[in-house]
Amino acid sequence: MQDIQDLIIDIQTKMAFQEETIDQLNDVIIQQQKAIDKLQRQLLQLDKKVREESQQWQHDGAAQDEKPPHY
Repeated sequence: MQDIQDLIIDIQTKMAFQEETIDQLNDVIIQQQKAIDKLQRQLLQLDKKVREESQQWQHDGAAQDEKPPHY
């Protein structure tokens, strides 16, 4: 009978540690998702800025290629 009680206590102890580990891993996943979301927002902002700058350069470059009116 004592062996069964010891086994149950051992299983309960292992389960408690597993639950704690799962909670810790969940916290890490939440932090990582927040970091990923932030990086995605930053990437979208950078992409938008690069596209705007690229369009501006193309526009400025086209104006420089034009001949002045006195030609």
